[in-house]
Amino acid sequence: MASFAMLLATASCVDDTIGSSLLDSQTALIEDSSFTLTGSTIANHHLRSRSTKQLIGIVNSPGYGTLESDVVTQFMPALELEDDDVTVETIDSCRLSLYISTGDFTGDSIVPMRMTAYALTKSLPNPIYSDFDPTGYYDPSAPLGSATYSANALQQSDSVQSLGYRCVVIPLPVELARSMFEEYHNNPATFNSPTAFAQFFPGIYLTNTYGQGHVMNFKATQLDVYYHKASEPGTALAQVYMTATPEVVYNNNIKLTFDPAVQQMVDDGEALVMGPAGLEAQLRFPIQDIVDNYRARSKNGLAVINSLEFTLPVEEVENRWGVAPPTHLLLVKSAKKDEFFEADTLTDNKDSFYAEYDPVTQSYTFNDMRAYLLDILNNKNGVAADEDMFLTLTPIDVTTYTAQSSYYTTATTTVTKIAPAVSKPSIARILLKKAKIKLTFSRQFIE
Repeated sequence: MASFAMLLATASCVDDTIGSSLLDSQTALIEDSSFTLTGSTIANHHLRSRSTKQLIGIVNSPGYGTLESDVVTQFMPALELEDDDVTVETIDSCRLSLYISTGDFTGDSIVPMRMTAYALTKSLPNPIYSDFDPTGYYDPSAPLGSATYSANALQQSDSVQSLGYRCVVIPLPVELARSMFEEYHNNPATFNSPTAFAQFFPGIYLTNTYGQGHVMNFKATQLDVYYHKASEPGTALAQVYMTATPEVVYNNNIKLTFDPAVQQMVDDGEALVMGPAGLEAQLRFPIQDIVDNYRARSKNGLAVINSLEFTLPVEEVENRWGVAPPTHLLLVKSAKKDEFFEADTLTDNKDSFYAEYDPVTQSYTFNDMRAYLLDILNNKNGVAADEDMFLTLTPIDVTTYTAQSSYYTTATTTVTKIAPAVSKPSIARILLKKAKIKLTFSRQFIE
């Protein structure tokens, strides 16, 4: 049977007879792509991002809509603070540093904007979702600090412009760093975990307070503390006291208003995906038709399923700032979507799948759905339930790790995290009528 899986074919719905064996058997490779797909669009503004990406700013893009995003985050404290010949009085200043990869923004890079930081007054809820309202979790009359910034480095030195990243710096009151230093000496257990630290310092709210021209995708946020030692006069020293990490509670508070043209496409029954926290496509996948077709065409013979592949073409939606289709899409059984994200799991190719956008073919290909089909054939007696038929397409952010054991081996890339997409705006029109679902299997008849 394994030998049948090695057979290849290029035509659709074609039986190719592959000679006769010593047992007078005949083997045929069958491809069928006659299946049709239907679907619709629903809005989803309530998602659990589970991402350390911090999207901050406001941008309006005709053809897409208006996206506003700010951030609330707790912090992971440093396990040890430098206290050798350091006192409260020798702590000089502190600042919040937000790092962004060069070009990781959407909108007008020149528009000046202002970001303001507020101290949270109580711990964040957990779980927390994209439609979270920070009102009541901070004092709007008591900002910690603010900074004016833009997405370009036109007025920076050549050395700064050549860097692969940019940094937005918000000066904060030195008393914040000094209070942390005192807490470290008085109650060192506070720094043992992010949960304990949040009881002392609940976190920070970061929001745009001036301008609207772009949203920036920050990849790291940390508190830098500057100090000196009496034994080293004139020497400026620094330490990171806390940073936002995957282990702490954080959230992108997202408000996405659809452009009228986008809303009209939805009202007209078109299928779209849009992020972040925007639109998802609900599909009725013809899995029962696929099962029935396979069973009917494999009667009176020995059959082996080679593959089940789903190619989904899309069309880019014209808009002002070139908002493109999502980099990745998740295809998941609708009944299991919330569980997938809540459990922070990876795709298993039975209940969930993911695909990367191919800008050349303008499509996504889910090329390993064989286990999905086999589960219904082998474990459900060939009868698909509703939860097997209804699938959701939603934009996602995919985190990978690449390892190369030696110079002579090929690097291996592993997916380490899948989360709802919050890293940047995205939109695509799904061409359901041009979607292609291809079943390939081999069968043998013994005469």
